[in-house]
Amino acid sequence: MIAGVGVDMVCIQRMEKSLCSEAFWQRVFGEEERAFLEALSPAKRAASAAANFAAKEAFLKACGVGLGGFALADIQALRGEKGAPCYRLCGAAAAFAKEKGLRASLSLSHEGGLAIAFAVLETAQG
Repeated sequence: MIAGVGVDMVCIQRMEKSLCSEAFWQRVFGEEERAFLEALSPAKRAASAAANFAAKEAFLKACGVGLGGFALADIQALRGEKGAPCYRLCGAAAAFAKEKGLRASLSLSHEGGLAIAFAVLETAQG
């Protein structure tokens, strides 16, 4: 059963500027996420970071908690073995998802200077 849906878009050029700040990196991206992004070429890094940031906001919207509901670094957007995007939650975000019995799915894309993320939260209840 669908428990929440969220979508967000981020300007890649704006993200490229934000990535110049170490404080931004630490506040927004979790450890595994930073390792993933730092391994990319600079051109791919900005687009993927923008998509990851959009994924965080999409997740918050799907949860109905808005910005500030959880630490952004606790909502990591990673890539699975075959490259599919997935969430890895920790801290308060993971506790919330566990308490509510939520499973989060994620879709990412970027084109024309924008990155978009679509989050779907589901429960096992039918």
